[in-house]
Amino acid sequence: MPINYYITLALCLFAIGVVGVLTRRNAIIVFMCIELMLNAVNLLLVAFSKMHHLAKGAAATAGSDGQLFVFFIMVVAAAEVSVGLAIIVMMYRNVHSININFLNRLKH
Repeated sequence: MPINYYITLALCLFAIGVVGVLTRRNAIIVFMCIELMLNAVNLLLVAFSKMHHLAKGAAATAGSDGQLFVFFIMVVAAAEVSVGLAIIVMMYRNVHSININFLNRLKH
């Protein structure tokens, strides 16, 4: 499959994530859109890694470098979600809402 298909799909996923982060006010939806953007980057890492190894003349199953980076990105994303959800739970306990606009109340 040509690399252009992967780039187009990743670009669409990343754009949907950016639009979701910029337009939504629900904290959980914002976290889901951030994860969508990270998954678009993961898709490109694996696709470019496979393309790089195919250009060198290696086997089609080679290209584990990109998969290793994807693994580390997924670990960091899991840590981000656990901390983010803890913050959202604490915000809900204090403000009784998960609307991002209410975060201004936490200043005082």
